[in-house]
Amino acid sequence: MGDSEFGLDPPTVDLVAKDIISVHELGVEICLVIGGGNIFRGLQGSAKGMERTTADYMGMLATIMNALAMQSALESYNVNTRVMSAISVDQICEPYIRRRAVRHLEKKRVCIFAAGTGNPYFTTDTAATLRATEMNCGAIFKGTNVDGVYDMDPKTNRNAIKYDKVTYDQILQKNLKVMDASAVALARDNKIPIVVFSLKNFGNMKEVIQGFGKFTLVSPSV
Repeated sequence: MGDSEFGLDPPTVDLVAKDIISVHELGVEICLVIGGGNIFRGLQGSAKGMERTTADYMGMLATIMNALAMQSALESYNVNTRVMSAISVDQICEPYIRRRAVRHLEKKRVCIFAAGTGNPYFTTDTAATLRATEMNCGAIFKGTNVDGVYDMDPKTNRNAIKYDKVTYDQILQKNLKVMDASAVALARDNKIPIVVFSLKNFGNMKEVIQGFGKFTLVSPSV
């Protein structure tokens, strides 16, 4: 959403797309899981009195909107993509089928997974970790608005300390705000490393994929 309070900011979408393309050009197989918080957050809707299941489904629809926006941006640069949804919206995207998604990757397409897990009460973090597990991904790269994992919110505390490396168990024990606990536990159980980095600076995604830049690695041991 860029500097806006909500919605889609086309220049921001375009910059993220260019970052993804720079990684795709390295020959990396890419699966994207996109949230919908810039449009609607189910948990926030529930907090305001909306029935939680309904609010979560609305959040899933928001992720589909974002996925279509990213697809449009990527394909404007001639990158082949497929949006695959966990809920049925056949007129605009494919249903998520793991073997079909694997085939798309084999054909050098970028897979964009939308609608979370297709179930209420599960976050986008959990959906991303589930898809990474199913697709046998080498790592989960979590793009955020900060450059890694801190012991407290760096936006509100100048004394926040950044971790270069941290374990899954440390995240759970210290309640570090990386991903929700179920997502971290799933990554730990399947030994999938998590790399937390900032999406703000153009070119950072490529650097992080190559092992440079600023990020935090979440792994079984430090």
